[in-house]
Amino acid sequence: MNVNPRAQQLLKILIERYIVDGQPVGSKTLADVADLSVSSATIRNILSELEDQGYIQSPHTSAGRIPTERGYRFFVDSLLTIQPLAEQQIFNIQRNFDPDKPTQMLVEAASEMLSQVTQLAAIVTLPVVSQTVLRQVEFLPLSDTRVLVILVFNEKEVENRIIHADRTYSTSELREAANYINQNYLGQGLNAIRKDLLDSVKKEQQIFDLKLRTVRDLAGKAFEAGEQSPELLLSGYTHLLNSEDSESIEQAKAVLETLQHKKDMLHLLERCIGAQGVQLFIGQESGHQMLGDCSIITAPYELDTDTVGVLGIIGPTRMAYEKVIPVVDITAKILGSALNSYD
Repeated sequence: MNVNPRAQQLLKILIERYIVDGQPVGSKTLADVADLSVSSATIRNILSELEDQGYIQSPHTSAGRIPTERGYRFFVDSLLTIQPLAEQQIFNIQRNFDPDKPTQMLVEAASEMLSQVTQLAAIVTLPVVSQTVLRQVEFLPLSDTRVLVILVFNEKEVENRIIHADRTYSTSELREAANYINQNYLGQGLNAIRKDLLDSVKKEQQIFDLKLRTVRDLAGKAFEAGEQSPELLLSGYTHLLNSEDSESIEQAKAVLETLQHKKDMLHLLERCIGAQGVQLFIGQESGHQMLGDCSIITAPYELDTDTVGVLGIIGPTRMAYEKVIPVVDITAKILGSALNSYD
């Protein structure tokens, strides 16, 4: 982008000032703050150029300028300096995560802690079961064709499911099927196991013996239930309401209305699962018109080197990005570390 160094410096100061004060910034204020040794007239000319290029705009009620969505994006991508968190700050975050707690409690702790530290609304997706790895499976016969499936994902996560099989299976058949899966597929995700078994049947129709057909039939039904959308947790919505200006309150209402359509928000977060590191959506970049005055900062978290969820914050575009971004990043890493602590 064609922004000379002097204009970049003025834009950086203007945005930083606006983030702190929330008031349009005039040329006189910039002349007092910026150490450029240029006249107010020169500063006004630079501001006019920045406005023509779409980085700032003039509200109707003031002669000062405020950043646009494009201005914020240039600020974050080119002008922002991210400082790593101090060791004490990292320790304060880590102590909120007890590795012995189950996954849902750890994710809830991440959401609540992230909201408290940033004073913004936090969003976290729970890991989808099909994305977590299998540690053990057991099949137990119930009445008729019903089978109890016990899935162990780690030392803290156990899920029971009841499936309706195509026929009645004996206890020994169920035990053999479970043993086969436990011996050949531990450490893999449910979807991957199910797909491999189904593919094996197609490739080896002639030599696929009865035992493996039993495994295929049971796993096909037992693991299919894991193909659901992730659950979305929200914390700290009230932080957006604790503002004295009406703009922030309207933003809070927009966030709530958007989050009522969880499917749309989950679609945005699922885009982040395949991305590396912190992702930042400013205003309309999120794809949600209601969030035009908000920014979303996300980071994925991992389980056994696989990305299984996303956490982040939603707040006004006028936020302290240099403080929020490292908090989101380190929280995702610490959550992943806590989830993997069972090894």
